[in-house]
Amino acid sequence: MCYEYQASVAAEPTGQGQPATTELAPGGFTGKAVEAIKASRYTYVQVDTGKEKIWAATTDFRGKVGDMVIVPPQGLPMKDFHSNTLNRDFEMVYFVGVIVVAGHGEGLSKQPQIPGHPPIAGKGSVPQPEISGIVKAKNGKTVAEVYAAREDLAGKPVLVRGRVVKFFPKIMGKNWVHLQDGSGSEGTNDLTVTTDAMVEVGDLVLVSGVVSVDRDFGHGYSFTVLLEDAKVTAAE
Repeated sequence: MCYEYQASVAAEPTGQGQPATTELAPGGFTGKAVEAIKASRYTYVQVDTGKEKIWAATTDFRGKVGDMVIVPPQGLPMKDFHSNTLNRDFEMVYFVGVIVVAGHGEGLSKQPQIPGHPPIAGKGSVPQPEISGIVKAKNGKTVAEVYAAREDLAGKPVLVRGRVVKFFPKIMGKNWVHLQDGSGSEGTNDLTVTTDAMVEVGDLVLVSGVVSVDRDFGHGYSFTVLLEDAKVTAAE
């Protein structure tokens, strides 16, 4: 069984999500919302595609039962998922950043979402932290520099100053931080960090961790660069 993160109690997953039984088309899947259940910070929505009924879970659902909705493909399918809040088992549920009401989408996140914490929703729905003017840490690297020198830095510790733009706590026993500092371009401007530290989106932090390259957690969720087991402190 896999267990969800709750606002007050973070239960660590005890199993891995399995590949989805339903193959997702490039545009995800669409259908009518036939059931919507609010549970802690998630809403579980059952979507009737006309061929089958599929469950999806998100923290950003602004529709209602009866609406036509779009479930994007960037989520993570979790098999045999147990919701502690609902005390209910789901044979399969897709965790996604947002479930869009047809005709009201403003763009969907292209980043994979890890279940367990409210993911960043579609573009424009959540204010993005300011990342301009961030100065590189003394004896440290910028996010772009870590990407550029990743092969040489593999297995070595680095220091990075940046702004927390996403935070996913208590997933597979770790907290997951997405860090940006204004350097780099698409694909080299966002550094993923695992840590025991608790942070908030918008925090300016110093991160010290060991560089890992080409980390693959399965189900299409891989990282070109990852800072693992990092120490995180507030930055000035």
